[in-house]
Amino acid sequence: QVQLVESGGGLVQPGGSLRLSCAASGSIDSILMMSWYRQAPGKQRELVAKITSGGSTSYAESVKGRFTVSRDNVKNTVYLQMNSLKPDAAAVYYCNAFKVGPLSSDDYWGQGTQVTVSS
Repeated sequence: QVQLVESGGGLVQPGGSLRLSCAASGSIDSILMMSWYRQAPGKQRELVAKITSGGSTSYAESVKGRFTVSRDNVKNTVYLQMNSLKPDAAAVYYCNAFKVGPLSSDDYWGQGTQVTVSS
């Protein structure tokens, strides 16, 4: 099992910045990829950014150039730095871990952290 705990959400004005954190614990070996998703009210959950165990990153087109995903392997923590936030970034942000075992793969989710962008 993998436990994921997100933090860092809150209220920010348009144009502002936030850094989200996702601390992983438990059986974290063989986690191939960590991702950030978000879900706004009435909308489907969408992928925001992801980072592989090798450090490769990718982003949704809507956040490219403004969001940065990174990881600290010593702290077992993944970060999402969000700059130049727009009102449409308001959502619950979820951390995801994709782990591969000898016979199966599993997805793990955190509880989410709320991001509100409003003046």
